[in-house]
Amino acid sequence: MKKTALLFPGQGSQYVGMGREFVETDPDAADLMDMASMYLGIDVRKLCLEGPMEELTQVRNLHVALTSVNLICLKQLEKRLGYRKYAYVAGHSLGEFSALRAAGVLNTEETINIVNMRGKLLACEGEKHPGCMAAVLGLDLATVEKILAEGKPAGTVVIANHNTETQIVLSGDAEGLAAAETLCKAAGAKVIPLKVSVANHSPLIADAVKPFFGHLAGFDFRDTSVPMFFNVTAALEHDRFIIRNELMPQQLVSRVRWYEIIQAMLADGVELFVELGPGKVLTGLMKKILPKGSPVQCMQADTPETLDAVAAAIQS
Repeated sequence: MKKTALLFPGQGSQYVGMGREFVETDPDAADLMDMASMYLGIDVRKLCLEGPMEELTQVRNLHVALTSVNLICLKQLEKRLGYRKYAYVAGHSLGEFSALRAAGVLNTEETINIVNMRGKLLACEGEKHPGCMAAVLGLDLATVEKILAEGKPAGTVVIANHNTETQIVLSGDAEGLAAAETLCKAAGAKVIPLKVSVANHSPLIADAVKPFFGHLAGFDFRDTSVPMFFNVTAALEHDRFIIRNELMPQQLVSRVRWYEIIQAMLADGVELFVELGPGKVLTGLMKKILPKGSPVQCMQADTPETLDAVAAAIQS
């Protein structure tokens, strides 16, 4: 078996029609969607399969819809391979909650319940404190940190994601993003606004941390059964209390250290990275992280055919 890491995508990976092949043919997948609908209060199956995209991408809807598809894909892989222990699991931002299920920290219903509350809280904070995000391409982390520290842009702006060596995502209010964009472009960067309505991983949503902590306190988390890297620290953690009481509440306002997480996995000899869920955002990032000519394999799976290919690759 290849040394494999499972990666779970977050916001930005959704598309209308995601999960269709499973929901229409597998009762377990349909049941998961029905359970998710109970929590969200709308028909998640119809939302995923028919959209419209504008409704699918609404913060609260997206949390439950995307996580549902991630977990369906995980269940499909487990049906093919059993509950085997992978080398590592990790998830990008919202995807980290799907990784908790893969690591045995939460079960499926607990995961849906928690992301439903997370989406509700972030939607509320987005209305109270409107914000935006933008990708900065072409500058490394140290350079962007220096630009922000020395330029002291007005408003609120922070580094939200460190995705690749030269892909940094900023988050903040309109004034802060505009000022930071001017500074980064002056340093030679390309800046791409992201279609989001919430300043994720920024101080603008800090008021969501306490109520989210309170919600998490109602769940009996379990120690990880599979090694899991966490966004907040880019480090492994197995203790259920640290995960529940520290890492997951702080994840809302902390930087996603994705590049560091992948580098740590590569350093430990991971041979195959599998993006389990809709879209190919994380697979695209992997191609930018891996050195040219690397023998490391990257695959994405969210259909029966691609999951069959992934199962075969893991077992090869």
